[in-house]
Amino acid sequence: MKSATPKTIVLLGGGAREHAMAWKLTRDGATVHVLPGNGGIPNSHPDISATDFPAVQSFCEAHDVKLIVVGPEAPLAAGVTDYFAGSDIRVFGPSRAGAVLESSKVWSKNFMRRHGVATAMSWQYRSDQLDEARAKAAELDGQVVVKYDGLAAGKGVYVCSSIAEAEQALTDLQAEHTGWFSFLLEEKLTGPEISIIGITDGNRIRLLAPSQDHKQLLAGDKGPNTGGMGAYCPVPFADDNILAAIRTDIVDPTLLGLQSEPFDFKGFLYFGIMLSPQGPKLLEYNVRLGDPEAEVLLPALESSLLELIEATLDGNLAQTTVWQRPGYYVGVVLASGGYPAAKFPTGFPITGLDELHPNILAFHGATRQQGGQLVTSGGRVMVLVAHGQELEEAVQLVYSEVGKVNFQDAYIRSDIGQRPTPEIAFNQVR
Repeated sequence: MKSATPKTIVLLGGGAREHAMAWKLTRDGATVHVLPGNGGIPNSHPDISATDFPAVQSFCEAHDVKLIVVGPEAPLAAGVTDYFAGSDIRVFGPSRAGAVLESSKVWSKNFMRRHGVATAMSWQYRSDQLDEARAKAAELDGQVVVKYDGLAAGKGVYVCSSIAEAEQALTDLQAEHTGWFSFLLEEKLTGPEISIIGITDGNRIRLLAPSQDHKQLLAGDKGPNTGGMGAYCPVPFADDNILAAIRTDIVDPTLLGLQSEPFDFKGFLYFGIMLSPQGPKLLEYNVRLGDPEAEVLLPALESSLLELIEATLDGNLAQTTVWQRPGYYVGVVLASGGYPAAKFPTGFPITGLDELHPNILAFHGATRQQGGQLVTSGGRVMVLVAHGQELEEAVQLVYSEVGKVNFQDAYIRSDIGQRPTPEIAFNQVR
């Protein structure tokens, strides 16, 4: 259902997640300006950075914008909500204090412990305590996860299966981050991962469909971690019993915990969850929509995102209902060759978008216009999304279409939405 009063909105960000958000909000009746946007998002303004708050404010004043929706984590961690707190411009997203749930893995883990959220055991270290961390990793036979404390664009996590891998992860961590920093060692959990993303006004939370990301670069969950190579929703094995356990062990104590903290939290809240034999365990929070999860979740959302956002800011989320469209949505990332390395060539022309099946959605991530030609500008260039009544139908459709989009050294992961169905049986003691 469309909003009764169409609005002009500023959306901060410039990736495929923001393209999906702009697409959905436009369908809900809004006029959306995207700062900075990219080469494929309508109404993009590439000269305005999402973290240049005075420029964002000037744009809002010039276009009579009273609502800012935030896509990525960086503006939230930089305090965009705080910046506009004294104005008549509302921001959908938590304050800088609330954004620390994502921007600091150490603070987030302490929050989980304080409020009884089910999570893995962990140990906190500083950059001058690498020898102690190596000793703990050896004590755990290398079965650990190393997590950098701050924001790392989805690539600050090292999952280790041996002492040698743990040693290498700590060496890489030290090489990647200069100066003083904190990090965590966590016990390595086993089980399938799913993403649960909700919208909360601090008192209620409305959950979107469960989704599953594919972080590793290569098929079969091999290779380095990326920002995400594809996603699908809903997750067939996430049945009512599993979702009830997630609600009891993770979502509800998180919401109660937020209510006891000295800040208001209004916005998206992402739960990265592992379904371990001991029950669901929270791996991490994000304070925004996941990417590429957003690219499948928003097409699957029948309810008005605009109305949910307005109800959240008004504190009326309890009066809303989230409706999902039937069937399955599968999104596959087209990435630049060399991604996720720090450097790889870009600027390659992109062709074939006009040949896609009419039911395929193409959300632009790292694209720009150059001399009237659409070209690549980063790692995750675009996400193609297909819908099917069954999961396999959506998988077949999207993979029949991705080959039509061409740019030099394009890479896709070949098994999005095709993991074997896991058998999940929680132990009695959780």
